[in-house]
Amino acid sequence: MPDLTLLISMALLLAAIGAFAGVLAGLLGVGGGIVLVPAFFYAFQTLGYDGPQLMQMCLATSLATIIVTSLRSVHSHNRKGAVDWEILRGWAPGIAVGAVVGMFVVAGLRSQTLQAIFGILALIVGLYMGFGRAEWRLGQAMPRGAGRLALSPAVGFASVLMGIGGGSFGVPLMSLFNTPIHRAVATAAGFGVVIAVPAVLGFLFVDMTAGKPPLTIGTVNLVAFGIVIAMTLVTAPLGVKLAHSLDPKPLKRVFAVFLVAVALNMLRKALWG
Repeated sequence: MPDLTLLISMALLLAAIGAFAGVLAGLLGVGGGIVLVPAFFYAFQTLGYDGPQLMQMCLATSLATIIVTSLRSVHSHNRKGAVDWEILRGWAPGIAVGAVVGMFVVAGLRSQTLQAIFGILALIVGLYMGFGRAEWRLGQAMPRGAGRLALSPAVGFASVLMGIGGGSFGVPLMSLFNTPIHRAVATAAGFGVVIAVPAVLGFLFVDMTAGKPPLTIGTVNLVAFGIVIAMTLVTAPLGVKLAHSLDPKPLKRVFAVFLVAVALNMLRKALWG
């Protein structure tokens, strides 16, 4: 039987994490995973779970929450006719293949290596958020043929390595190929489902040999999953309300600075402990 004091400590930390992630998701439209993974890492490390598979658990649990939040988001966006189903159907198979490959790669890497990978990719995302321009273009339409064959698995693969859904890579990619931003955000939510479902199914069967928190199946922690989902559903609407009353551009730059700082700290811990 898990220690009650430990469970209460976990619950309080995770509730705060979920509330913060929900507000940010609603306010800035960023995927919760890019906040949840480092937050899970520091929370579980603080609670004494610092084994060689800690980052695996953080990535897997983050992806599990993304299944629920992405399905809810796709449903909401589809009611407004914002999801581009042609893009989603065409890109889904490659994204799913990349996600499965990513799951196997993550399962075979130690926490320290995954910290370094997360730090590098989060740094790229943070710099793009801070310095990217809406008018940047690589083409006038989403690639087909060889371009889609190369890029779609890369989106799924990189997303699983970071424990995130489709927003952080999918939205910039679609924007660079001339997809209107609202349609890109809506369609990227569908990417999140395609990424998270096969990856989480695989993570449920990955054996976590040491440093396993209470109520963990494979590398998915059910306590973190349940509490974070509950809190994000409550606080995301608050973030949406704030978004309508505040200018999101400076807020995105502030978040970009925060994300770069988190990425650099993750790299520091990976390299020097």
